[in-house]
Amino acid sequence: MSKGKEHKGQLSHLDEKGNARMVDVGEKRIQKRRAQAGGQIRMSPETMEAIREDRVKKGNVLAVARIAGIQAAKGTSQLIPLCHPLPLDSVQVDFEFLDEGIRVICTVSCQARTGVEMEALTGSSVALLTIYDMCKAMDKGMSLEQVHLIHKEKEDLK
Repeated sequence: MSKGKEHKGQLSHLDEKGNARMVDVGEKRIQKRRAQAGGQIRMSPETMEAIREDRVKKGNVLAVARIAGIQAAKGTSQLIPLCHPLPLDSVQVDFEFLDEGIRVICTVSCQARTGVEMEALTGSSVALLTIYDMCKAMDKGMSLEQVHLIHKEKEDLK
């Protein structure tokens, strides 16, 4: 692999000697980038009811989890080695009640030279972890599941 060139399927975070490096994206053009990631937390019906009715002693679980997810997406480059700091235009964290828990979906967008998948994954993961943290005293059996990238896209600027 030649220096500064990344090819699909190759580990672009390694240099010719196998050393970790931050990928040089300076030559890439700025594009509109958007990514959506999600996951779910499985919990007891009693815990779900307490969240719905805002009866959790630590506070409004979904409001706190939303803020935590947004903050996490914004701070991804400080958490994940070799991630580029990105000027995010938007971070949205949404929740959906399921039969056995809550689904979190984090949507992130920006105009940059690299994608926002890690920001969306980090945002959804931290939102899930926040729900867990706020409810762990009342539900020892919660589990985080299926954290994954749902969709990503990029488009040229006009």
